[in-house]
Amino acid sequence: MKTNTGYRNSGYRNTGYRNSGYRNSGYRNSGDCNSGDFNSGNYNSGDYNSGNYNSGDCNSGSFNSGDCNSGSFNSGDYNSGYRNSGSFNINEPKMRLFNKELDMTVSEFKSKYSLYMNISLNTWIDESNMTDAEKDSNEGWEEVGGYLKTIEYKDVCRKWWEENPEEHERFLTLPGFDSEIFEEITGIDVDKPEEMIEIDGKKWSKSTIKEALKVHAK
Repeated sequence: MKTNTGYRNSGYRNTGYRNSGYRNSGYRNSGDCNSGDFNSGNYNSGDYNSGNYNSGDCNSGSFNSGDCNSGSFNSGDYNSGYRNSGSFNINEPKMRLFNKELDMTVSEFKSKYSLYMNISLNTWIDESNMTDAEKDSNEGWEEVGGYLKTIEYKDVCRKWWEENPEEHERFLTLPGFDSEIFEEITGIDVDKPEEMIEIDGKKWSKSTIKEALKVHAK
């Protein structure tokens, strides 16, 4: 059984129509995990995209949140360059960080610094792991075998920060780091005293304990 709840789907777990991919909730997608329509790429929430991970429309590049881009990582429209937030640009802008412009392009910045957080706002919950409350609030879970759970962005960021103390320095040493802006965007308060745990009369930080456990596991 292909567990499709839509019509004319040739893939699996589709809730839309005429999809040939997998886990699509839109229409006429030939890619996978699209919630928009007429996408030939993957993981698009917009429409008419041939690239991947677009939330805008009519993009042939990838990771665009604007429309009609042939480049990638654009949040504006009609760009053939990369990482533009405006429109009709063919070059690459300077990097802005914490409301200040740096003397380097975005690509130059990316080659030196990493802003990557391994987070996901959506996670597939299989029917075997669903609670009764989740089953009551998610119509169609029986047909598709589960549901896609969305977690609040700041909650995900805070959880990642707490679980990865070894990654803190990477962000704290960014040029012009601003803790207030960082907290406003991610919900992470870097000035908050770290929680301490008392063991045999001695106090240890949670990050110290976690690092010690990693070493012991090796």
